[in-house]
Amino acid sequence: MVRIGLLPGQRRLYPAAMIASLMMYARPETDAALGRYWALIRKALAARGIASPVTLSNTTESFAVWTDPALVLSQTCGMPFRTRLHDKVTLVGTPDFGVEGCPPGYYRSAIVVRAEDDRATLADFAAARFTYNETLSQSGFAAIHAAARAAGFWFGDRSQSHGHVHSARAVAEGRADIAALDAVTWRLIRQFEPCADQLRVLEWTEPTPGLPYITARGMDGAAVFEAVAEAMAALSAPDRAALGLQGMVAISASDYLDVPNPPSADI
Repeated sequence: MVRIGLLPGQRRLYPAAMIASLMMYARPETDAALGRYWALIRKALAARGIASPVTLSNTTESFAVWTDPALVLSQTCGMPFRTRLHDKVTLVGTPDFGVEGCPPGYYRSAIVVRAEDDRATLADFAAARFTYNETLSQSGFAAIHAAARAAGFWFGDRSQSHGHVHSARAVAEGRADIAALDAVTWRLIRQFEPCADQLRVLEWTEPTPGLPYITARGMDGAAVFEAVAEAMAALSAPDRAALGLQGMVAISASDYLDVPNPPSADI
């Protein structure tokens, strides 16, 4: 048993099998930089008396990581945080990816269509096939739901792709007509995925708080925030550019909870 991330006066004990994951924007092309980032985080956590696992569990099912009582650090999406996790975890803070058109720590979704599709507005796609990564996604589902409802409709023809990259490929290949992609993922798709050449951005959704870092309930979130911020500052310029990290931002839980959820009838 090890004591990790204790607040003053706490004596909470966790099993030695700690877990951490930074899977949300992981790609093979950035794995090396992500590994160096995690090593810097571990060093900064250790300096604050917080133990952490040597390796990231990026292939472990997301909710198994997020709800693990021995969670040291992970990144979740705003919609799972507000609907299922906010009362079960400790909010650490939000990494800023410098998304254009957004305040620090915020992001938005690129609504993408095929480059040769000449429909000009979101409403023009009311009868189109919409593909999404999952219904519990702020960027892939909730954001475009809000935009579509504001335009007076919701997609009747929907399919699940199980990933933003899969959504992009489905639109590019004609298996779907429209998708909403996390702005940071869209940046990576444009950098690494050939299908990006067949796509264009129809419009952008409204900014919402970005994907937050979380730790287990009872952990010292402020100390973890400091450790992550220190690790970001210590990244080499090439690694910082590869990961797109600009710094850490403190966004309140209430700001996440204020974002509306699609009604169950539209899911």
